[in-house]
Amino acid sequence: MTRFVMSGQSMTREKKMRRDLEARARDGEQDQFFDELLEALQEDRQLRHRISFRRLLEEMVEGGREIVDSWDPQFGGSGALRIDNLMESGSAVTSAAFATITGQVIYTEVMDRAQDEAFVFTDIVPNVPTKFSGEVIPGIGRMGDVAEEIPEGKPYPRAGLNEDWIRTPMTRKRGLMIDLTREAVFFDRTNNLMESAGEVGHWLGLNKELRLIDAFIDENATAHRYNWRDTVYASYQTTTPWDNVTASAALVDWTDIDEAEQTLAAIVDPNTGQPIVNTPKDLVVTRQRLYAAKRIVSATEVRFGDGSSSTSQTIGRNPIANYRIVSSQLLASRMATDTTWYLGDIARMLRYMENFPLIVEQAPANTGDMWERDIAMSWKAGERGAAVVKEPRVTTKCTE
Repeated sequence: MTRFVMSGQSMTREKKMRRDLEARARDGEQDQFFDELLEALQEDRQLRHRISFRRLLEEMVEGGREIVDSWDPQFGGSGALRIDNLMESGSAVTSAAFATITGQVIYTEVMDRAQDEAFVFTDIVPNVPTKFSGEVIPGIGRMGDVAEEIPEGKPYPRAGLNEDWIRTPMTRKRGLMIDLTREAVFFDRTNNLMESAGEVGHWLGLNKELRLIDAFIDENATAHRYNWRDTVYASYQTTTPWDNVTASAALVDWTDIDEAEQTLAAIVDPNTGQPIVNTPKDLVVTRQRLYAAKRIVSATEVRFGDGSSSTSQTIGRNPIANYRIVSSQLLASRMATDTTWYLGDIARMLRYMENFPLIVEQAPANTGDMWERDIAMSWKAGERGAAVVKEPRVTTKCTE
């Protein structure tokens, strides 16, 4: 990474990059140069914003300085954009290097912002690669406790399995475009372009996060809903076929957690009628309830009785398990309340069916309306997938 950090002012960063690339190309290590650059861009966000696309074009593209000067009104300002020059190869330092480096900068910024640490559900929910837009996921229903006593000399009974399946929703494609215009190069508006690329990444990442949150809380949309044996169910039920709503639980102390755990413990397997082995991992709360959750989980002891009027007081260790507290500023607005909370297993409840992950691709030269709009280069960022509830019985919704 140090080769891309400037320690002096004897030459511009872009000129140093060109000389490094020329030296690497002579040694047959051109690919290694780009690998190291990508690593540096991923580690140092500021580096992406310090690279000037104008100076990069002037250094990397054959005749690049003349191209930029030809746009200057001092010289008539009528120079052609010459997009083909940005893609052709020539000497050891090729015009294609300009496209490669700018592409790496845009790609890194988009991906970095799309993977914001605030997108907590995106980080937890497993992605499932699929070739289908909506599919049936077969399963095997558990047989239950059907073992029988076998009299001497009698044959063993044969065990049968219950057919089970869920149906996933159709996937949807979402994406946005990023353009490098003549003006962005001429006025050296690299930071503006980087902000645009960052916004593209942010909003694509946020869109996925919101869809996962909606699938978890089962609000604002229904496409994600649990489609079990071709019947669609809301995730949180109060009667049959399961009851996973815990009422009158305001998340005040450990007894509210205990009540939620008991709700989960009472849910039975639909095929066997036996309790499901439910081991919740996640305590999901709004930002407004975050510190209440931390206080309850991190408490070192609990007390029973006040010790007054000759009564005894019992002091014991906190019985609550060390749950992972999951909190998002987006939860309250998606639920239109800040008091509802959840106890369960996000990764076991949800899946993201993914045809292709977030991809950043560069458009070929002179495509579409690039010539009409003075676009030198263009990128598109997009992904295709859908959130789905795989097993709602592993989470309970808790209300006041």
